Amino acid sequence: MAKLSKEQIAFNMSKIPGWRLNEDRIERSFEFEGFRQALSFINQIAEYADQMNHHPDFTLRFNRVMLTLTTHDDRGLTGKDFALAQRINKLLPSKGKAV
Repeated sequence: MAKLSKEQIAFNMSKIPGWRLNEDRIERSFEFEGFRQALSFINQIAEYADQMNHHPDFTLRFNRVMLTLTTHDDRGLTGKDFALAQRINKLLPSKGKAV
């Protein structure tokens, strides 16, 4: 997949509320009631990631999940990153906040 231009990135950012652009990646954090809920959320994302063959970087700290998306092979953002971010937002759109 081709690396997106700055204009394409700006357009796609409007489609993924709660995410923040950080150089060549997008990031978002989610807070949950506890560890089990946070871990369950990661497992749900893992299902999507495997289906798409596109895997985010996760950080789990008790009840907080921090996600980073970038396409490592292309050294930047591609349509895969934004497609996965949209799927993640459909899981819990109101639970997250920008990092």
